Amino acid sequence: MPSASNTITIERPAADVFAYVADGLNGPKWRPGILDIGHASGEGLGAVYRQGVKGPGGRRIAADYEITAYEPPRRLAFKAIAGPVQPSGEYRFEDGDGRTTVTFSLEVTLGGLKRILMGRAVQQTMDAEVASLARLKAVLEA
Repeated sequence: MPSASNTITIERPAADVFAYVADGLNGPKWRPGILDIGHASGEGLGAVYRQGVKGPGGRRIAADYEITAYEPPRRLAFKAIAGPVQPSGEYRFEDGDGRTTVTFSLEVTLGGLKRILMGRAVQQTMDAEVASLARLKAVLEA
């Protein structure tokens, strides 16, 4: 089962970092794999975002997602609801003296042929996605 995780500390309060990450429309500012995104429905728990991400050869792949946990300012979780691979992910926010430690984790279950054909590419994509926390830090500390 491919999975990835990354942790970083951002010099901003947890409420600020949570609010920024929870607004999916901010994604293209710090997640380089997003080609397009739009808010489809809902607020907080159950919100749905329609997004396209870069796939092989730069082509667009649907990667819509739904918020599955919304616990400001501590936890935000989601699951992909479109696309050939549908990972779930979670952000955890720990506040400490005006700075926030953010942990971002992703995981997906790939069965049989998908695991054989796509496993390595999925792992690389997930590793790059959690590494984008460095861009989040740069954006929020600018």
